[in-house]
Amino acid sequence: MSRAVELHNVVKVYELGEGVKVEALRGVDLNVEKGELLSIMGPSGSGKSTLLNMIGGLDNPTSGRVIVDGIDITGMGEGELARFRRESVGLVFQFFNLVPILTALENVELPIVFEGKLSSRETRERASDLLRLVGLGERMNHRPSQLSGGEQQRVAIARALANDPSIVIADELTGNVDRETGS
Repeated sequence: MSRAVELHNVVKVYELGEGVKVEALRGVDLNVEKGELLSIMGPSGSGKSTLLNMIGGLDNPTSGRVIVDGIDITGMGEGELARFRRESVGLVFQFFNLVPILTALENVELPIVFEGKLSSRETRERASDLLRLVGLGERMNHRPSQLSGGEQQRVAIARALANDPSIVIADELTGNVDRETGS
């Protein structure tokens, strides 16, 4: 089996000014095989979100290497990282990050449109299928403000799956859904 994620001695230090530094990650080594499901648990402030941001290409390590799906993303510039995330990573954010003026359907269509590989009809079908998959077939035309927290989370999950990513990263994935939906 090949690796989906490799972290080699990853360190992340945030400099908060006036000589204040916070070590969020201290020499993390991690290997995740393709097809493996990994849950990262720990107390608040222990670096879980920072670790996920490294893997998702949302933040750069202070030192060390991050390899995702065989691609070393450590030294990539912003444009390269944006393309990498669009093509390879599905992100489910803790606070959803849905576009408030778009419907659920339009929020799921957005990454598909940015990818530019499907026609308008195919894009609509793909987004509709994903929303039905997460149980929101009847809520596609609702804006985020018209959805419960759990429904917004499911829109975010559908959006993360939109471009058939190699890896899905979810921060607090089941925090806003009921136990049955979480399962």
